[in-house]
Amino acid sequence: MNTLFQKTLTIASLILLIFTLGCKKDPPKVIPSVSTTSVTDITSATATAGGTVTLDGGAPITARGVCWNTTQNPTISDFKTNDGTGIGTFVSSITGLTPGATYYVRAYATNSVGTAYGAQITLKTTAFIPTVTTSAISAITSINATSGGNITNDGGAPVTVRGVCWSTSENPNTLCSKTTDGLGTGSFTSSITGLTRNTSYYIRAYATNSVGTGYGYQLRLDTPGDLATITTSAVTEIKATTAVSGGYISNDGGAIVTFRGVCWNTNLNPTIENSHIDNGWQTGSFSCFITGLIPETTYYIRAYATNSAGTAYGSNISFKTLKNSGNTVTDVEGNVYETVTIGTQVWMAENLKTTRYTDHSVIGTTIPATYNISQESYPAYQWPCAGNENNVPIYGRQYTYWAVINNKGICPVGWHVPTHNEWTTLEEYLGGSGVAGGKLKETSTTHWVTPNTGATNSSGFTALPGGYRSFSGTFYYLGSDSFFWSRSGSGIPNSYGRLLNSASNIVYQFDIDKSNGCSVRCVKD
Repeated sequence: MNTLFQKTLTIASLILLIFTLGCKKDPPKVIPSVSTTSVTDITSATATAGGTVTLDGGAPITARGVCWNTTQNPTISDFKTNDGTGIGTFVSSITGLTPGATYYVRAYATNSVGTAYGAQITLKTTAFIPTVTTSAISAITSINATSGGNITNDGGAPVTVRGVCWSTSENPNTLCSKTTDGLGTGSFTSSITGLTRNTSYYIRAYATNSVGTGYGYQLRLDTPGDLATITTSAVTEIKATTAVSGGYISNDGGAIVTFRGVCWNTNLNPTIENSHIDNGWQTGSFSCFITGLIPETTYYIRAYATNSAGTAYGSNISFKTLKNSGNTVTDVEGNVYETVTIGTQVWMAENLKTTRYTDHSVIGTTIPATYNISQESYPAYQWPCAGNENNVPIYGRQYTYWAVINNKGICPVGWHVPTHNEWTTLEEYLGGSGVAGGKLKETSTTHWVTPNTGATNSSGFTALPGGYRSFSGTFYYLGSDSFFWSRSGSGIPNSYGRLLNSASNIVYQFDIDKSNGCSVRCVKD
């Protein structure tokens, strides 16, 4: 009985055990366990974080990383990284951050149940100096100007001050002169004051935040001076188509005078937009030989001086050109010359200007004008007086003797270069060589240097001091001496000519090398 009961009990226990084992279930799956690693390597736009997945929650980890945002408790719906699968530690590179901003960062891990997050960590990116450009300089006067800038990035920290700074040294900073023009980003305008006329400055825009000060690129500002002070000289030597005037610059206005001269028109208040002639750039007195005028016409003339501040003008002076007597001659190039009758001779009253012979062929020249021709046997050349084309309207050109005697002819048709005897005839008619010089020279010191002894120009010859050019290439005596060829030579290598000097009223004879350059006055056949 007992044995049977025991066997029955054992069988029942086995059946219960089998039933129990057959009914046992797997444990439930849950979200993972994850912690957030400290944030390191923080810059203005990046950082390093990460996390550790300690439990997968009974289901494989399919994604893990960190998520972040500027609002708390970020999720994978915000910015995030994806740093693999599985449990364990991982490292995340956070990018695309804004400088100077506060972010909240959490590690996350996702399995089939859902996503778990680690603890939240606060991250603040670093800021940098602002980014700024310098605006173009405008409204420039001798003491003021306008500039400014544009702040395109505040560097992640509020711009607390902005403006422009300047100095006479390069790369100015906020320790130099500066403006203060508000705060924040965007464009701004700066009024620069207290400058010194005729001075070079360097200007930069600046913007300051809690990190430091950023600067725009450097611009250069050159302040002008004041306008020059100038008066107009009286008009002299008035003829049918020519006259002489000039001016006096008593003050350059604090800036270099770059141009000076006279301008004229038939209307009042002429400017350099009208007819004008430049004459140098220094201060002091100057004179100009005016050509191309219309006979019997009233003109207004003003002297002018230009510096960096602009163009100043002297007072208006009016004059009327003379009636054209018809006493002119024209050369092959179309240059028109006044003529004058002295005794039995008819002379040009101006120095020859032509660059061509009467057959229209070119009279050679040298490049440069100072080229040495001493080794040439028969150099036939011409040059502007003193090597400057601006001198031609007043002083004409200078020619070697070989150009003067060329068979092609250098004077207008019906005219010729005077001989030694023809010069002598002129001198004797004017009372002899001892006094004729004063009667031949243009009056005043407009073109002749002081003292221009004895000058009356009673003959109307109007001799002008063009100087001469040596065969070595040097120009001498512009303003103090007239050198005129005669056609009669004294032999090789020299020839005769006539010389007038500012300090004398004598007509001198000279005997110089035929390769030198002298002025020419033609006489009618």
